[in-house]
Amino acid sequence: MGHIQDRWYRPKVDPETKKPVLDAKGKPVKEKSDLYGVGLRYKVRYLDPDGRERSKMYPDRQLSAARTFLHKVENDKTQGTYLDPEAGRMTFREFGESWLNSQTFDESSREGTEFRLKLHVYPTLGDKALRDIRPSTIREWDRALQMKGLAETYRRTIFANVSAIFAAAIDDERINKNPCNAKSVTKPRGEYPKAIPWPEARVHAVRRTLGDRYGVMVPLGAGCGLRQGEVFGWSPDDLTEGSDMLRVERQVKIIRGRMVFALPKHRKTREVPLSTEVRMAIEEHMERFPPLAVTLPWEVPDGKPVTVRLLVYTRESNQLHRHSFNHYTWKPALRAAGVEAPVRADGFHALRHFYASALLDAGESIRALAEYLGHADPAFTLRVYTHLMPSSSERTRRAIDEVFRRRDAA
Repeated sequence: MGHIQDRWYRPKVDPETKKPVLDAKGKPVKEKSDLYGVGLRYKVRYLDPDGRERSKMYPDRQLSAARTFLHKVENDKTQGTYLDPEAGRMTFREFGESWLNSQTFDESSREGTEFRLKLHVYPTLGDKALRDIRPSTIREWDRALQMKGLAETYRRTIFANVSAIFAAAIDDERINKNPCNAKSVTKPRGEYPKAIPWPEARVHAVRRTLGDRYGVMVPLGAGCGLRQGEVFGWSPDDLTEGSDMLRVERQVKIIRGRMVFALPKHRKTREVPLSTEVRMAIEEHMERFPPLAVTLPWEVPDGKPVTVRLLVYTRESNQLHRHSFNHYTWKPALRAAGVEAPVRADGFHALRHFYASALLDAGESIRALAEYLGHADPAFTLRVYTHLMPSSSERTRRAIDEVFRRRDAA
């Protein structure tokens, strides 16, 4: 059982009998010790579950707080919820770096998480001990991000990274509460903006302005729903002769400044229905520009070299680089197609939105669309594209009209 030591006072001892001196009520008389007025007054001493002696100091007039602490320690030991107070001394940066190194997600996700932590988290929370970060600290930090103008969706991602680090610290028995989950902390919601599909005329215009070398990318994006990196990494060898499905098996990614081949997003390969028009566009492109064999490392810059015959590549016979393509090819093509001031929503991803809107307008299900787009969860697809689905009233009118048309025909 632990006890509280009063460092400033000690029991008075009779010099002759060597016994404690008692007052009229039979209680020990105290006298000032040699440490009177030096340092903190109360020292809580106890044994942890492993039998090691621990202590914590409290100043004068804080005896009640010392008793509360000792009571909590003994109760936590009984309940099996005791945490070593020293464990929480580790800084958020130290634990965050350890947490990141232990994650098993792909290198692209690792690089993105590392960037967010270094830029938006460590400057404020990095040097603070885990145990010293309170809900108020989190509120002030998130408010500062908001004041910097960060989009709420981006803040939500950063917040989720920080919360995951605290959750891991709890699992490692360094702290017992996640300050991000406190009732007083409002988590950034960050609703995804509604996708606004391009008009059909713009899709065709951009295909024309991209020219013969890159025009085939539009049918792959708007006609099959491929992401930009998936188009960069797509090979005619992924198309089985006579098949009516197009396989999406890889993408080109930039990892720490170097391009690599990797699995599609969410590490999810898929098959997409291949229309006759898209097949013809691919075949016509191959007649002008035969596939080019390109070798890149797999997944990470020092990964195993993999050679793929790419459908699209640069005039210099290299794989396409996302940043260079967007700046020197995609945006000029948009301007030539009549988009005077291209914004983020006019990126290559706009072709996927067009693909989704075309399928939903034709009556395709959300589950099938999610599979074709390579989304990890159909619920995400529904959140992004639900506003593009025909309304229930429209479906009802069409269904009833169809019933009575069949009656009239009979």
